Amino acid sequence: MKDEKRRIELLSPAKNLECGISAINNGADAVYIGGPGFGARKQAGNSLADIGKLVNHAHLFGAKVYLALNTLLMDSEIEAANQLIHKAYDTGIDAVIIQDMGLLQTDLPPIPIHASTQTDNRSVEKVKFLEDVGFDQVVLARELSLHQIKSISANTSVALEYFIHGALCVCYSGQCYMSAAINGRSANRGECAQPCRLKYSLRDRNGELLYKDKHLLSLKDLNQTPNIDELLNAGISSFKIEGRLKDKEYVSNITAHYRNQLDKVLDKNTNLARASVGVSKVPFIPAPDKSFNRGFTEYFAHDRKDQVWSIDSPKAIGEKLGKVVKINKDSFVIDTEHELNNGDGLCFYSKRKDLQGLRINTVSGNVISPNQMAGIRLGVEVYRNHDIAFQKEIQKTESKREIGLDIVLKEREKVLNLTITDDSGIITSSELSISDAEPAQNIQKLSDQLHKQLGKLGNTPYYAKNISLDFDDHWFVQMSKITELRRQIIEQHSLERLRINAPKELDFKKTNIKFPSEQLDFKANVTNKKAEEFYKQHGVLQVDWGFEKNAPKHSIEVMRTKHCLLFMDGKCLKHHPQANKLLPLTLFNEKDQYTLDFDCKACEMKIFKD
Repeated sequence: MKDEKRRIELLSPAKNLECGISAINNGADAVYIGGPGFGARKQAGNSLADIGKLVNHAHLFGAKVYLALNTLLMDSEIEAANQLIHKAYDTGIDAVIIQDMGLLQTDLPPIPIHASTQTDNRSVEKVKFLEDVGFDQVVLARELSLHQIKSISANTSVALEYFIHGALCVCYSGQCYMSAAINGRSANRGECAQPCRLKYSLRDRNGELLYKDKHLLSLKDLNQTPNIDELLNAGISSFKIEGRLKDKEYVSNITAHYRNQLDKVLDKNTNLARASVGVSKVPFIPAPDKSFNRGFTEYFAHDRKDQVWSIDSPKAIGEKLGKVVKINKDSFVIDTEHELNNGDGLCFYSKRKDLQGLRINTVSGNVISPNQMAGIRLGVEVYRNHDIAFQKEIQKTESKREIGLDIVLKEREKVLNLTITDDSGIITSSELSISDAEPAQNIQKLSDQLHKQLGKLGNTPYYAKNISLDFDDHWFVQMSKITELRRQIIEQHSLERLRINAPKELDFKKTNIKFPSEQLDFKANVTNKKAEEFYKQHGVLQVDWGFEKNAPKHSIEVMRTKHCLLFMDGKCLKHHPQANKLLPLTLFNEKDQYTLDFDCKACEMKIFKD
């Protein structure tokens, strides 16, 4: 009977091979990783040799590896990018994530193509177009609500991917030109300078300051832990963790956390199944608030519900500990149930709302003797942004992922047959003649030795769930022969798993499906002739060059965001129409100045470079 279950994927980032293997070992069903070039994180490139090693490790568990090639390309780069995809295909990768549609006009290998969130996937029409064109998976915009995701899912059949954790771009992905406009470092080319994390001031039309020197465009970090069940019901099949610049400890902790969260839901739902196999043995208790975070938000999953901004600081604050209740000469006391340790890093907001940090020299219970006391005051909330005990625990022992085996050793007419069946139902058998064997003198001792020897799988990705012996007669067998038989069958079984889990081949066939619009301005991000050719092939009559190829000379929209500074200031125009008298608003710092406009129907803020 055909398995009709929907396969659910936990997708983790990999800065490098080490991070990728750690992600797989901690429970990821897939990993996305940058290659030698053309990824949206220029600092996160990897050799094809390392990608090949990651592919082999992942495929043992039926997990997948996706190549992130999600930047805009110039005409001189298209061929090199195409060649990179071909070389990556030879390593065995399972899909390539792209932004530039020009690649679809090249001769691609038979590999599934995923549409990056950089392609601005916010509407039913856009996602349906990408599905009809031939994309195998589409990464939705982070800003979409559960209601919007449900609508897209109900009207399409392509696999939907959605970010569930990590840093948030304040602008719709693929639509930010702020960095490119002010210093030529394009976010769409993997070079973003993150001007959104800088301090700005905000003044109204009368010159009155509404905010001074605040990180007005800086957002908290995403955490969709409370919404996993709802996201599954809405139609998400791939749950993506942000962080291709994050370290191994971050990837391990966050992957293990969401593995636990997803498994709780999958265990209760007979219509859903995990996308890969293997049990992860994690030697620590996952805790997202102990990894880098600016505070957490569910963003717009339930529409405009919580505070998404982090305007006082773009730095990590970590986990909340408690308030200062007493101050001594060289120490202070906080009201907390958390265990503190020498070397922990703490932080708090000063009276001016600047984030200040300190290190614990010594601690006794809740009495902390820090490396400096400046700024400590009664009642201030203290956070821990470096938990030294947790870091040591997560670094101390590597997580291990294993596949369960049912092992059966049979004897018929002095021929041993060893058969293993794994959690995927894959079976491997091997035989060994023992024609010169003598009768066993101690049957129980023989049985114990065989069980012990067959169960020695410590350096393999397997563990023995059950071991059965089925002998017609009990012959003495040299344990060295059993060891060799076990080694051979494990090698054969791993090769068979790699063969079965090899990537599916999928030819990308060119179509003339009509694009939802007949005119495209610079925000379509067309920077090469093949991309222009793609859109014209799909019915677009007017295609403007993208910002990176031909930057507009006049004042342009450099950012569009669901984060609204009027809403943040309690002056949403829908509920406070009198706030119109404050417009236009000007966002500025010592270097740059922008004008703000508001599309209240779409609930969006637009930023124009003056």
